Amino acid sequence: MKNRIEEIRTERGIRQEELAKAMGVSRQTISSLENGRYNPSIMLAHNIAVYFGMTIEEVFIFEDKIEDKEDKKEEE
Repeated sequence: MKNRIEEIRTERGIRQEELAKAMGVSRQTISSLENGRYNPSIMLAHNIAVYFGMTIEEVFIFEDKIEDKEDKKEEE
């Protein structure tokens, strides 16, 4: 799953430390999210979206694996 956390955060002048404190997580967690090394819990994803005043779908980009599998079946 990809996300726009770093893009949105930097556009708004928010430091990783500030976002981490607001979310109750470490700065390293925010860094890991931004670099795609960690997928958030649904609650953390929700809280980040609410913090930015956005929907989860606006912040997080879900790669549709189910659709990919169905496309492959149709090719067979």
